Amino acid sequence: MTDSTRTVFFKMDNVIQDYAWGSVTSIEQLFAIPNLDQKPQAEMWMGAHANGCSVITVNGEAVRLADFIATDPDAIIGAETQAKFAELPYLFKVLAAEKALSVQVHPSKHQAEIGYAKEEKIGIARNAANRNYKDPNHKPELVFALTPYQAMNGFRELTEIVELFTTINLDVISDLVNAFVANQTDTGLRDFFEAMLSLDGERKEAAVNGLLAFCHAHKDQPLFALLIDLSEQYPGDIGLFVPLMLNVLTLQPGEAMFLSACTPHAYIKGTGLEIMANSDNVLRAGLTPKFMDVPELVANTEFKSMAANELLLAPTMVAGGLDYQIPVPDFKFSVYKQVNDIALQNTSAEILFAIDAPLTVTHQNGQILTLEKGQSVFIPAYAKAYSADCDGMFARAYN
Repeated sequence: MTDSTRTVFFKMDNVIQDYAWGSVTSIEQLFAIPNLDQKPQAEMWMGAHANGCSVITVNGEAVRLADFIATDPDAIIGAETQAKFAELPYLFKVLAAEKALSVQVHPSKHQAEIGYAKEEKIGIARNAANRNYKDPNHKPELVFALTPYQAMNGFRELTEIVELFTTINLDVISDLVNAFVANQTDTGLRDFFEAMLSLDGERKEAAVNGLLAFCHAHKDQPLFALLIDLSEQYPGDIGLFVPLMLNVLTLQPGEAMFLSACTPHAYIKGTGLEIMANSDNVLRAGLTPKFMDVPELVANTEFKSMAANELLLAPTMVAGGLDYQIPVPDFKFSVYKQVNDIALQNTSAEILFAIDAPLTVTHQNGQILTLEKGQSVFIPAYAKAYSADCDGMFARAYN
């Protein structure tokens, strides 16, 4: 069978993860995907990740996407991708958060390789609660908002952090705040961040209680109202102080943001598309009942302020779509709106997702597939080219 006669469009059956923080209603409302059990529909995974591999139909049989790729990786994901990554190098998701996800940092590729090898050597099971590195890969991410999408990303300006903590003025942490005031540098921020996350026992309890007392007295201000909401989700959590250190912003539908390695961030509430490198490495910094390794977290964090007005990722118009320039080779991401028979070239494996209207893809070999909103298609590299027609919006994940 030649590339010109092989099946080029594979409709995907995707796993929906029911993590506790997920929305019960959002994915069903946006995409008419039934939620018969009324469980949280937190993430819909589109890809070949072992923890939630999509299924496609090949010659009438249901086949895991990873198994299909393994039959001819050079042709299916592309010879260059296979040589560089030896797998589909990205995972594409719909993410619907009703509650906040943990504040987290992802290691760089180099840090992940070192950390993974170290934990493998000392024999920590990969599924152990105290395991930091699940694989030797980095996990850069892009999120594209489908609804208003509240998140944290990167450290605030140092003067802004100082102003917030001095305004709250808690005696129990005054020594830590005063030390930071006297050393408003990257090093001072690192020391302050580590010291705050390391609070425990009665001192931690007093600090959190003092913070919440201040928040209730100033709940007319959005930041302090947010901290009250987070305290109801994660009572007594030291991560309640983290929003005072990180930029808090709300993406509007159609806006996108990139999250770099070594940058603390968290998703708070909303539904969006997310694309990331194929990794599961997470170092947590609060708002979580899970394991926190503060020294390892600090060692993998870059203590640089990020200007809030520079966090959004501006797209460029390329080939009739909005293309988001991403500084890593693992994935690319584009969005197309109201296109009529647009011609697209592909040299890698692609996943298209119909956002709000039917999407029809056509190949020169005569194959045609129509997706309803909320459905996705896998297109192997050997397709080489196809056309797309959509009265609404669709997203394109590739590398």
